[in-house]
Amino acid sequence: MKILTVSESSTGAELGLKPGDKIESIDGSRVKDIIDYRFKISDENILLRVRKSGAIQEFEIEKDYDDDLGLEFEEFRIRKCANDCIFCFVDQNPPGMRDGLYFRDGDFRLSFLHGHYITMTNMGWKELKRVVEQRLTPLYISVHVTQPDKRLEMFLYGKDDLLLKKFEYLTENGIELHSQVVLCPNWNDGEFLEQTIKDIHQYAPMARSMSIVPAGLTKHRDGLPYIAPVTVDYAKDFVPFAESLAKKYRLADDRRFVFMSDEWFLMTNKTLPTTEYYEDSDLSENGVGQVPYFWENWQKEISLLPKKIDNPKRVTVCTGTLISDWFKCNWIPTVEKIGNLEVNHLIILNDFYGSEEVTVSGLLVGRDIINQLKGKDLGDMVIFSDRILSETGTVTLDDMSLEKISKEVGTPVVVTDDTPQSFFNLLK
Repeated sequence: MKILTVSESSTGAELGLKPGDKIESIDGSRVKDIIDYRFKISDENILLRVRKSGAIQEFEIEKDYDDDLGLEFEEFRIRKCANDCIFCFVDQNPPGMRDGLYFRDGDFRLSFLHGHYITMTNMGWKELKRVVEQRLTPLYISVHVTQPDKRLEMFLYGKDDLLLKKFEYLTENGIELHSQVVLCPNWNDGEFLEQTIKDIHQYAPMARSMSIVPAGLTKHRDGLPYIAPVTVDYAKDFVPFAESLAKKYRLADDRRFVFMSDEWFLMTNKTLPTTEYYEDSDLSENGVGQVPYFWENWQKEISLLPKKIDNPKRVTVCTGTLISDWFKCNWIPTVEKIGNLEVNHLIILNDFYGSEEVTVSGLLVGRDIINQLKGKDLGDMVIFSDRILSETGTVTLDDMSLEKISKEVGTPVVVTDDTPQSFFNLLK
């Protein structure tokens, strides 16, 4: 592992470690990645083997349990997903986008570190044993369907990946698992869905949750198997069925096991659950409870902020289609009460991925924003959720910066996170 930085006054600095040095081993064992490093560095007495300018040096270190030596490392190589799932969003990107958008992440380490959902098809027993040994819990597992024949049909993996045996091994050894089903009409719904929930539920309580998310389809599905879209009518029929399964399959202490993502409620204009619905399961980064948690925090925090801004402002707030009705009925009235502030709300259609197919705000692209805002009277600024930007916060999915979008629109285009404070800071 190559060292990128060494903190001043740290143990690593005292040892004379520098950027470019490489950690060869700890206590005679090779260090695979940052998780492995954290696990091995936790002992109070370690033997550190480092390659410096081509030469090997060893350091016997006595340290506090929580001293990490003050080192930061280059990012590890991410393991690729072994599947070619029929609903994978990667395959539904048009050509010509940046390379990272065509990469299928299937790395259990990112599942532990960042809550990414993985299928485990590329995990052998060596990796599973490492998860148990290093207590990499919780993990987030994309199950989708448990019946072997249907898994082969949907995953295009080529062989039985022994999913349930892996669930049994991990849960018996104290690893908490949160699972997910990307629902594809006529593929893994109905009896297949109930069997999937039943199969995973048997490993509760360490199998802690099952989230049901509608498949995201774009207009770029040439050459891919046909998947019927989740329409409003389908969702209206599905929600009561899913709720019946949620009542049937609960945890032993009566906590909820089956959760539906926000899309189901927004599509059908049903009242979104309160945060109590999600109990102690934080699944919001997967779109399960994202809006309820946002709304609860917004209402709580906005009451602590000024009721009026100093200078008059007129702004345009833009969203995708899915959230628009809820936004108009709930969020807009709260900001309309702020003195000296006039807010206009506009919907941006996702022509890039398909305006009928993709309706979430986080997948809006710069070109659609420009095409639909250019020439309009937008006030002092245009505000989007920061989810339209990459993880580095620099560009949209079609590689446009906010500066470029602002220049073409003719009005400053900015982003905010979910907090009222961030929104107010923009107004200042």
